[in-house]
Amino acid sequence: VIAVQPTRGVDIGAIEYIHERIMELRDAGKAILLISTELDEIIKLSDRISVIYNGRIVSNDVTASYDARRFGALMTGQADESGQEAAL
Repeated sequence: VIAVQPTRGVDIGAIEYIHERIMELRDAGKAILLISTELDEIIKLSDRISVIYNGRIVSNDVTASYDARRFGALMTGQADESGQEAAL
């Protein structure tokens, strides 16, 4: 399943419904590629997150390994807290 901005422009009730359906598919073992500008949505629904900067994947890790500081560093091309440069 490829979901791009799945909740853009919908009301709160619809957002919850869409999130539940995505989680049901995930729990059923389906592969889901979620592309969203909503960071909270990505964190809530994802097992793994890839961060793209300047057209390149600069990080691909389990969701729990990210926090706001690491996201910010990676999304702006700076080194993350491990000292690795974001633009690999």
